[in-house]
Amino acid sequence: MGITRSICKYAVTVRKREDLAETIKKAFYIAKTGKPGVVVVDLPKDIQRAYGSDFYPEEIAVRGYKPNTSVHMGQLNKALDILNHAVKPVFLIGGGVHIAHAEKEMTQLAELTGVPVITTIMGKGTIPTTNSFYVGNIGIHGRYAANAAISHCDVLFSIGTRFNDRITGKIEEFAVNAKIIHIDVDAASISRNIDVDVPIVADAKKAICALLEKAKPLHISEWTDEISRWKKEYPIDMGASGLTPQMIIQSINEMFKDAVIVTDVGQNQLWTTQFLDLGENKQMLTSGGLGTMGYGFPAAIGAKLGNPHKDVIVISGDGGMQMNIQEMATAVVYELPIIICILNNGYLGNVRQWQEMFYERRYSSTCMRYRKSCEIGCSQPGHDCPEYTPDFIALAESYGAKGIRVTKTEDIKTALNTAKQNTKIPTVIEFIIDREANVMPIVPPGNALNDMILEREENRG
Repeated sequence: MGITRSICKYAVTVRKREDLAETIKKAFYIAKTGKPGVVVVDLPKDIQRAYGSDFYPEEIAVRGYKPNTSVHMGQLNKALDILNHAVKPVFLIGGGVHIAHAEKEMTQLAELTGVPVITTIMGKGTIPTTNSFYVGNIGIHGRYAANAAISHCDVLFSIGTRFNDRITGKIEEFAVNAKIIHIDVDAASISRNIDVDVPIVADAKKAICALLEKAKPLHISEWTDEISRWKKEYPIDMGASGLTPQMIIQSINEMFKDAVIVTDVGQNQLWTTQFLDLGENKQMLTSGGLGTMGYGFPAAIGAKLGNPHKDVIVISGDGGMQMNIQEMATAVVYELPIIICILNNGYLGNVRQWQEMFYERRYSSTCMRYRKSCEIGCSQPGHDCPEYTPDFIALAESYGAKGIRVTKTEDIKTALNTAKQNTKIPTVIEFIIDREANVMPIVPPGNALNDMILEREENRG
C-alpha cells in the first residue's frame, strides 16, 4: 500500500472478511466518481480463502469523499457574461468531456454559439473533426491555427483539461490576452498550472447542458474568418513524396468508418493525433502524456474484446511494438482480428527527432539497426546499415498471425483491405517509412505556442 498510495486515487488492504463487500463497493465508487482514477485493493491470502456473507451493499457512503455533482450557477452566469462580450473566443476541450460522455452536447454548444473549438490530444473527437467549428489540436505538435488562436484569443473557455506543459508551452506567454474560464470536475486541477479568472468545479456534461440552456449565438465572423485563413495558409502536410504516415492514416480515414483506433507512444501517436478523423462512430485511445510505450497493442486487445463488432486498429512504432509483442499470442488465442499498423523507421523516432533538431544530430541509443561493430557517433542512416531486427512479418507468422510488408504508397489500401478480410486472426502491416521523418510543426522546448517551427530546416525556402 505504501508504494501505491501516492500514485493512485485510493489504496486499501482488506483486514477482515466481513469488510470485503463494503470495501469493494467503496473501491468502485471512488474509482468511477469525480475525476476517475485507479484504486488499489490489496487482498491477503487469508481473506481470499475465508468464507463469509455474499451480501453486497447497494449504496455506500465514504467519509471525507464528496465529489461535486452540481453546477454553481453564479459562476456559470459570470462565465457566460464574459463569453457573450468576447470578440475572439475559443473553446479549449480536454479529455474530461470524453469521460463525461458529453460529445453530443459539446457539438451542440459549438454550433449554437459559433465559437471555434480547439482540443488537447485527449480531447480530440469531442466534436467531429470534420465539423466546421473544429480548428485542431493545441500544443507542441499542434496545428498552427489552433496555437495561434489560443495566443490571440480574448476569452479562453476551457472544459475538462488540466493545462499540462504539452499544451501550454511557455506558461508566461500562454493566452496572455485572454480571460480564462475553467470547468473541471477536479478542484485540484483548477489554477494549478494556469491561473484562471472564473473557476467552475463541475461535471463536464452537467456544465455543458446548463450552458446550452442559456447560451446564444455570437457574432464573431471576423475572428472565425481569421482562423479559417490560418488553417488554409498553414496546413499540416507531410508532402506527397514516399510512403508517409499521413498517407497511411488518411487511408484509414477513408476505409474505416466504424472503428476504434489505438496509438502507442512516440511519433506514431503524434502523427495519428494530427491526421486521424474522429466522430461519433470512430474513437481514439491513447495514453496521452504518460509516455507509456507498449500501451497500444494491449489496449487494442481490450478495445476489441469490449467492441467485438467494431474494427480495431493499432498504430504503433517499431520500438513500442516490441515492448508487448508477446500479447500477439493472446490476440491469436482469442481469435481477435486486430489490425496492427507498424510505422517502421528503424529508430526510436521521437527521441531521434529531438536529437536531430536540438542536439546537433548527436544520435545516441535511438537507432534500432545498431550493431556493436557500427561506427561510433554515426548520425546519418545509409544503405549499408545492418538489417533491421526482428523481422516483424516472420515474427507475426510465428505466432499464427498474418504479416504484410508495405514499401509503396499504392499498396497501402490493398494491405488494409486484406487485413479487413481477416476475421479470425490479427494482421500485422509493417509500413517502411522514411528513416528520418519528423513530426511537424513543433514548438521548441521553453518557447511560446506561437513560436513554432513549421517545417524541417532543409525544406525552408
